[in-house]
Amino acid sequence: MKTIKTTLVLALLVCFTLNVAHAQQAYQIHQDNVKPSKFMEYEKIAKEFHSACVEHKLQTSWFTAMSHDFKYFYITPIENFAELDKRPFTDMAKAMGDKFGDLFDRFDACYDAHGTYIIVKDNALSYSPAEDAEPTEAENYRTWIYMYYKPENAKKIREGMKAVKAMFKSKGSTEYYNVYRNGFGQMESYYLVSIPAKDAIDSAKRSEANKKVLGPDRWDTFAKVMNYTSRTEEHTGEMRPDLSYAPKED
Repeated sequence: MKTIKTTLVLALLVCFTLNVAHAQQAYQIHQDNVKPSKFMEYEKIAKEFHSACVEHKLQTSWFTAMSHDFKYFYITPIENFAELDKRPFTDMAKAMGDKFGDLFDRFDACYDAHGTYIIVKDNALSYSPAEDAEPTEAENYRTWIYMYYKPENAKKIREGMKAVKAMFKSKGSTEYYNVYRNGFGQMESYYLVSIPAKDAIDSAKRSEANKKVLGPDRWDTFAKVMNYTSRTEEHTGEMRPDLSYAPKED
């Protein structure tokens, strides 16, 4: 996690630029692909780092998520690219001295790959029964579905995503989801659908109930997306409030 020393790296939850016509909230994501054998050690270090941030009253914030294949995502909302030049860890690093560098040397031993990129939330494609609905604190479980597509199919797959949202709305579906798309720092085009639930059992129950609500003709609408999708990936994971951070208000 050496990138954290110089930029707003601890920043996560999903086009090649921030297209003003479609762009909503952008997020900077720092991703650590942790080795399974180092999972427990990484957890220990991450909690030490969190405690150090609290102690030194770090003036930045992030959400943390982890997938069940040991990938950790540190997510921070950004308004523009100028925010990437900020160095929120400078004072903390000075105060901690060698301990700061040692902490990240220990982090680096826990993974073979990590990096930083940007994703953009797409409100026009996200669906919620109530427009202002947000996941409750108890709904930290996540299903993440990545749908990759070729640039030449960007318009068609977007139209398909809108059709899916319209179907959910017309059928009165109560399974909501947020949609994110790739941004700066990524080579492939994709949409990321993030579906919250309380746990794996709750997620499965909601999915089965939603199939009944949407009915068998749902496949005709889903085909408007899948016909232009080059491949999909599905991952499960959870939000980690214990590893998320925000400075306390005075």
